[in-house]
Amino acid sequence: MTLPWRALALAGLCAGLPPASAADDGPTGELRLHWDDRQAAGQGPLAEANRLQPGVTPPTPSAAVAEAELRHTLHAKVGGQPWSLGTNLLAWQERMSGAGANSHARVNELHLGTELGAWGLAAGKKVLGWDVGHGFRPNDVVQQETRRTQLSVTPEGRPLIELEHFGSDSASTLVWVNPQRLNSASIPWRAQESALAGRWYQRSGAVDWHAFGRIGEHTRVSVGAAVAWVAGDEVELHASWRAMQRHDGWRIDGTAAAAPVRINPWQLQTLGNARQWLLGLNWTGQQQQGLMVEAWHDGTALPDSAWDAWLARNRGLRHAPAPMPAVAGNLAWQASPFDSASLRRDNLFIRASWQPGPWLWTLDALVQPADGGRLLTAGLQWQGDRIKLNASWRLYGGPANAVMAQLPQRRSGLVAATWAF
Repeated sequence: MTLPWRALALAGLCAGLPPASAADDGPTGELRLHWDDRQAAGQGPLAEANRLQPGVTPPTPSAAVAEAELRHTLHAKVGGQPWSLGTNLLAWQERMSGAGANSHARVNELHLGTELGAWGLAAGKKVLGWDVGHGFRPNDVVQQETRRTQLSVTPEGRPLIELEHFGSDSASTLVWVNPQRLNSASIPWRAQESALAGRWYQRSGAVDWHAFGRIGEHTRVSVGAAVAWVAGDEVELHASWRAMQRHDGWRIDGTAAAAPVRINPWQLQTLGNARQWLLGLNWTGQQQQGLMVEAWHDGTALPDSAWDAWLARNRGLRHAPAPMPAVAGNLAWQASPFDSASLRRDNLFIRASWQPGPWLWTLDALVQPADGGRLLTAGLQWQGDRIKLNASWRLYGGPANAVMAQLPQRRSGLVAATWAF
C-alpha cells in the first residue's frame, strides 16, 4: 500500500513543533491505517444487474487506507479581545483491490470564534452534532451525521455562523448553516440546505432537557425536544422527538412499472410532513458491562407499501421482455433508495459491551420488524496511551425479501491501527 507521504510527513512535522504561543497547546492529531474488507451480496437488485450485464454496477472493492488528521486551535488577543482559530485537516490515500491508489484531502473544520462574557460567536466550517441518541438522532438538524459506522472518525463539518449563550446550567445556540447556499439555483438536498437552527439546553439535577427548532429554505419548519435522565448509578434513560413540515426523501415516478424506463425513476424530492422519535436505555454494570437498547421511528423513510411495490418491480424487471442492458440498468437504479438514514420506518437497536481494562468488546444488532431485516456487528478495541487498535465484523441479512438482505454488501470487516500525537 502506498502511503500519503506528504500528509504523514506534515502531521509528523507539526507534532514536533513547539506551541505557537503560551496560550496554545500545539497541534495534535492521529495517523490511521485500516483495511476495509467487503464482500458483495449474492442477491438484491445490484447483484441481479451485474449477473445480467457484468460490470454495470461494480461492487465496492476492499481497500487499504492511510489517513493523517491534524487538529490545532490557535489563540490570540486582538485589542484585548480573545479570539481562537480552530482547524481540523484530513488527508488520506486509498488503494482499492485490483486498482491504483487515489489521494484525497479535505478541511473538516476551519472556524474563527470569540467570547463576550457569557456569549460566544463563531463562523466558518465546524462539526456541530446535536441530540441524545446513539443509533439514530432525530434532532441532529445541523450536522446530520451518518450513524453506526464501523470506525469512528471526525466527520466533515458544515459551513455556519453560530451564536451561543451560556449559563451555569443552561445554554442556547442559534446557527445559520450553509449560508452560502441561500437562494441557490439548484435545490441543495438534506444537510446541504441553507437553514436556521436553534437549540436550548437546561440541566435540572439528574435530568437534561433539550428543545430544538429549524427553518429550512425548502423544507420549512421543524420542532423537536429531547430528554436524558440519569435514573441511578447504573441506568440512564433518553428520548427524542421531532415533527417536520416537509422533508427530503425518495419517490419513484408513478408511471414506472415493471417495464424498463430510459431515466432513473427514483428522484430525491421535497415531500410532506413527517414525524421521528426515539426511546433509549443505557445500563452499566459494576464490572464495566454495558447494555443499550433503542427503538425509533423515522417517518422520512419509505413506507411499507412503497417497499412492497419496490420488491414487485424488482421481480417484474427480471422477467421483462426487454434488452438485457436496459433491464440491468433499471435494476441498478432500484438501489437509489438505499441512500437513506433509515431503510424501514421502525427500528430496534441493541448493543452489549464489556470493557475490562484497556479492552472493549461490543456486539450490536439493528433489527427491522417490518420484514425481519437485521444488521449484526461485532467489535474489539484495545486502547493504549497513544496507540489504539480496532477490529470489527458486520453482517447484513434477514429473510430473502428483507430490504436489509437486498443491500449491495453481504458482509464487511475492518482492522485499524491509530497513533495519536
